[in-house]
Amino acid sequence: MLTRKLLALVFPEGVLLVAAVALVHWGASAHAATAIVRYYPPMVLGAGALLAWRFQRGRLLLALAGLALADRAMLWLAPPDSGAPYAGTVVVRVVAMLVPASLAMLAFVGERGMLTTAGLRRLAVLGAQLALVLALWLLSAAYPVGLARALDVVLLPRPLLAWLPLGQPAALVALGAIAVLAGRALWRPDPENRGFLWAAIGSVIAAAAGPARGHATLHLASAALVLVVAAVESAYAMAYHDELTRLPARRALNDALLRVDGTYTVAMVDVDHFKKFNDTHGHDVGDQVLRMVAGRLAQVPGGGRAFRYGGEEFAVLFPGKTAAESAPHLETLRTSVARATFTMRGHDRPKRKPTSARARGTNGKALAVTVSIGAAEARGSLLPDQVVKAADKALYRAKEGGRNRVAL
Repeated sequence: MLTRKLLALVFPEGVLLVAAVALVHWGASAHAATAIVRYYPPMVLGAGALLAWRFQRGRLLLALAGLALADRAMLWLAPPDSGAPYAGTVVVRVVAMLVPASLAMLAFVGERGMLTTAGLRRLAVLGAQLALVLALWLLSAAYPVGLARALDVVLLPRPLLAWLPLGQPAALVALGAIAVLAGRALWRPDPENRGFLWAAIGSVIAAAAGPARGHATLHLASAALVLVVAAVESAYAMAYHDELTRLPARRALNDALLRVDGTYTVAMVDVDHFKKFNDTHGHDVGDQVLRMVAGRLAQVPGGGRAFRYGGEEFAVLFPGKTAAESAPHLETLRTSVARATFTMRGHDRPKRKPTSARARGTNGKALAVTVSIGAAEARGSLLPDQVVKAADKALYRAKEGGRNRVAL
């Protein structure tokens, strides 16, 4: 389980960022890469802005704007050949703090668009950060040594953070933001949280590289690319996965049926008397029932793959198996649901799972949950939608035969 979570944390955004950083490190100075280096940042930002506008992703647009402003700040206010080295140090270290912290804040706020009250407030915060960078840049001209020393104060033993050349205050803020984002991505492993995490790491790499030779620009562009890829992944997840049950959705089933060849079986699964659950106990209980059934379906044996078909109906696809070969696995699934204990939350039941029986509460009501299943296999020249319809007919036979049974 832990290995799976760590892999989900790294792939694909982390792998993409590592590959991009390696290419910048070893290939950005090559003559053949000149065109790529020139057009890579604007192309990524342009594609990301278009995606954010098309899918109404205000957080993505704000994050891209923050990365672009960080790049311009380091190039214009901290040029490597300037006669004010302290100004460059101040700007780079302030950017190293602000960008990861801003990405961490964006990860915790909901999507509210851009041209809304919440979106405009967030835009104002971004403007305030830009004003802060400009103010500190101006202060560095009046108090160059003092401000630079303040950002280089030693808070921990030097060897602990010597590998990150940003000064300990900036390094601690940046690493703290990254740690928060890592915890968020582990707690809620979705593409956007992973995107914010790896974009923050990319921004720290950019600040550590500095504006010399354009490496910071390329690293920030790679951080933006990570956000764009995460947004595409998120759109895919919304289209192909059911948010309530976490199972693949009907569109994913349609695609899977187009790819399957030869023999296969489709089973339609329906929760018995589901309308009664909703009418008697409310839609919240109905949702809990669907999640419980989906959890059992996700563990279907025999190589089957479960999908949320719609409403209280699910589908299971068995590639390479006939209906007769799939029947024992469907019977195991039916029995698993029927034997599962589903208890409504009582008024005195604690929200978190208790560690002792005494803390469990007494008002919980046990409900019997069963499913009816109908299965059909691909025969002759039957098209996928015809197989699904045949499975639906078998499902109706299961219901007419008394429910809580499997029909072929």
